[in-house]
Amino acid sequence: MWETAPRLKVEKQDADLMDQLIRCGSTPQQSVLRMRIVLGASEGVSNSQMAEELGTTRSTVIKWRERYRTHGLEGILEDAPRSGRRKTITPEKEAAIVQATLSTKPADGTHWSTRTMAAAQGVSDTTVYRIWNAHRLQPHRVETFKFSRDPRFAEKVRDIVGLYMNPPERALVLCVDEKSQIQALDRTQPMLPLRPNLPERQTHDYKRHGTTTLFAALNALDGTIVGECQSRHRNQEFVRFLKKIDGSVPTDLDVHVVLDNYGTHTHANVQQWLQQHPRYHLHFTPTGASWLNLVERFFSEITERRLRRATFRSVPELVGAITLYIKNRNRSPKPFVWTAKASDIIRKVRRCAATSEAGH
Repeated sequence: MWETAPRLKVEKQDADLMDQLIRCGSTPQQSVLRMRIVLGASEGVSNSQMAEELGTTRSTVIKWRERYRTHGLEGILEDAPRSGRRKTITPEKEAAIVQATLSTKPADGTHWSTRTMAAAQGVSDTTVYRIWNAHRLQPHRVETFKFSRDPRFAEKVRDIVGLYMNPPERALVLCVDEKSQIQALDRTQPMLPLRPNLPERQTHDYKRHGTTTLFAALNALDGTIVGECQSRHRNQEFVRFLKKIDGSVPTDLDVHVVLDNYGTHTHANVQQWLQQHPRYHLHFTPTGASWLNLVERFFSEITERRLRRATFRSVPELVGAITLYIKNRNRSPKPFVWTAKASDIIRKVRRCAATSEAGH
């Protein structure tokens, strides 16, 4: 029976940081051992049990428990402090690190790391990491964005969001687009199957066997899909797809079609077909705002669930897989429910545009 050890009090932010550092593959193993000791002590694990489980000595466990209790996280991640007062970071110094992170860049790089910021500010990289964590700063990350500069942006957003949230009576709302250049890719070697503690694995290189284009119309109300694969995506193919849609929907309903400004959709042949079918009404998304088209959600879904990790040895095999996926999905369709108000979208985009201008 293990002897009882007092539970070590560990701050939540320290515990969260230690969990992250332990999972990080670059953390020195001696630091990992110290953090595991502290975390174990916070859970009330006895000194002897912890020493046996971690392959160390009881005196080592006691040493690092006491080091954290007296000197905090810096005490176990840095060399033992010399006698005297514990090092502290003043509010002014913390503010300077935060401000430098937000408004400056290193002379020889695109973004700060904990080590480069620590060198520039004369503190430890652990201190920088803790300050960044407290202020939720992640200079190593970057995300993409694009907001529309369409002069009729607000008008088009209100039009399309209105269709989603308050659709007209006796009418269908169809979100239409094409996903082009879908490649039939075959890996150069057979995939290695899923195993305990190992993910499914595939070769990084592949063989190309051709491409296809998926034309799709998403019924915004019930989530069903009208889809068709064609070898190209010119105006001729788009008109052919409109004819397929026309044969698939009730003839007594108006059809409101949400689509982008791609040249194929505004071609003279398309305009002629629409004049011959006056029940069709087109609603164009703003330039650079294809995310307003709900069919993009379906394209993301089929890519993630059926295409990205699959192998196809020919275009017909790829087309067959896409067709079967749509058929199975339509047996129990689930609509994508739009919840964002037009006013919220417009306000957010305007705020982002103002921030971008200020950044320049």
